[in-house]
Amino acid sequence: MSKPLKTGQENTPGADRAHLFQFIFKRQNRGLLLDVIVFIFNLFLMRLLVGYFLSVAHAASEGDSIATVTMFLFCLSLFILPPAGAVMKRWHYHERLRGKEPEESTLSGCLFNPIFYFCLTILIFACVNAFILQYLSPVADPGPAIFVGSILLGLILAIIHTWLVYRYFTPPKKPPSSPFLLSPASEMLGDICLFVNMLNFQIIWNLLSFWGLGHPSGIEEFVGRLFVLCFIALLIYFPPRMFYLVEDINKRRTWLVMLVANSPVIFRFLIGTSSNNLVGW
Repeated sequence: MSKPLKTGQENTPGADRAHLFQFIFKRQNRGLLLDVIVFIFNLFLMRLLVGYFLSVAHAASEGDSIATVTMFLFCLSLFILPPAGAVMKRWHYHERLRGKEPEESTLSGCLFNPIFYFCLTILIFACVNAFILQYLSPVADPGPAIFVGSILLGLILAIIHTWLVYRYFTPPKKPPSSPFLLSPASEMLGDICLFVNMLNFQIIWNLLSFWGLGHPSGIEEFVGRLFVLCFIALLIYFPPRMFYLVEDINKRRTWLVMLVANSPVIFRFLIGTSSNNLVGW
């Protein structure tokens, strides 16, 4: 006769869901939580967000001052959120990995390449700089001095930005002097910065899939789209994801969940649908 299960040991659906939520919300599984949120947004909300983004961008091109400021703040957030999140999470990340060997992977040299990231940072600053120059001098030419000065400033800021981001992966030699950076609130706020940054990049990422692409005409076009998708992923998807990917890059579960999270984008871009076009939103 089998022994009855003790109270609390029943394998009920409610207990399974509670265990799943506890697993997802663990500190070391924030990347998994990010992928779940990305999947929900891609499946239900991203068409709406991309439509609003295109509407604001169109209004900004027509000279609407509020839309111009909104686009400026969006581009500025792409420039500020990653280093802010990296600084606030750095100590907690390395404390969690203290005594453990970091994950090694042959993909790290490509996905975490600072050259790709630096080029992306320069591109983001160019967008921010264009909005600034348009706002300060909407009609007249700002002049070569201001233009060249802004380019030099952009290079300096891009170097600092990239250094702060990649400093995240280097263990600190001593605790930060700021009590806030030692507190749990610092890591939580850092995660919020990185999550918001990822969703901002997802808007750009989804512009590819809502561009009104039809079905591929043949295997050649399908392979061409796949190549373009992989290349753009190196510039748009993996840079904001790498803060969490570095912890679980060798886990098959990580790659499967990332694939599922981006499956709506991948399907719409590679296969195409007749309802993708958002022109006239």
